[in-house]
Amino acid sequence: MWFKNLQVYRLSAPWALTSEQLHDALAPRAFSASNSLEMQSNGWVSPRDNGMLVHTVNKQLLLQLGTEKKLLPSTVINQVCKARAAELEEQQGFKPGRKQMKELKEQVTDELLPRAFSIRRNTSVWIDPVHGWLVVDAASPAKADEVFKALLQSLGQLPLGTLRVQQSPVAAMTDWLAADEAPRNFTIDQDTELRSTSEGKATVRYVRHTLEPDDVRRHIASGKQCTRLALTWADRVSLVLTESLTLKRVAPLDVLKENADAMTQNDDERFDTDFALMTGELSKLLDDLVEALGGEFKPE
Repeated sequence: MWFKNLQVYRLSAPWALTSEQLHDALAPRAFSASNSLEMQSNGWVSPRDNGMLVHTVNKQLLLQLGTEKKLLPSTVINQVCKARAAELEEQQGFKPGRKQMKELKEQVTDELLPRAFSIRRNTSVWIDPVHGWLVVDAASPAKADEVFKALLQSLGQLPLGTLRVQQSPVAAMTDWLAADEAPRNFTIDQDTELRSTSEGKATVRYVRHTLEPDDVRRHIASGKQCTRLALTWADRVSLVLTESLTLKRVAPLDVLKENADAMTQNDDERFDTDFALMTGELSKLLDDLVEALGGEFKPE
């Protein structure tokens, strides 16, 4: 198993909880299916379906937050409300007012929720007490915020801070493209996005396209900056770095897959091997990335 998207945060204090203590803290908020009147519910689920809410390999911790959301389109609610409002108007002789319509909409929503379809998703969380990372496998910060809220509800407090670096990803990526040279241990791949800082936000995207240095420099000279850049780290992991320091489309390359295949025998061993390999490689990748961005910024 590999995380596909990395929302990266720093543990602001040493992690003090053992795997068992963390499991006990999460257990009261274990996932249970939402009742008929809840649009969304979440809770902790077992990463390995064995009843344990924390999976540990080489001191690395894996959690999963399960979320269930009811699918009840507003168009369906509005259609039923419109029909009910027409009936109400006929009964009382005048159109329902704003307050009546609000109450009617709430009533219709409550009636339809038990029949609504539900979708489930799990969001994985990796806690690295050794190197001080907390990483959420989510494409957007909003999904990570759901995880933090659930962790705070379970733990009461969370020693967590934003990863801050000396040079912004936008400035660094633009410099790498202008110089046609990636930082140590990285190579530049064929996907990138250059966006103008002007009001129009003119944007140029390269998708699986060779980046010609002269063309890229012309775009940079005209005022565009790099907001997304595909990179390969150490010939082992591919990724896309974004302006917000999110890593997307993270994937192990063949050399790692071959090593993992050679070491595994069954599903449990394969999962643990993949998790150990992922955490070991990504921890080194993050260290190199922070170095490439001028080092970590720590306020005095």
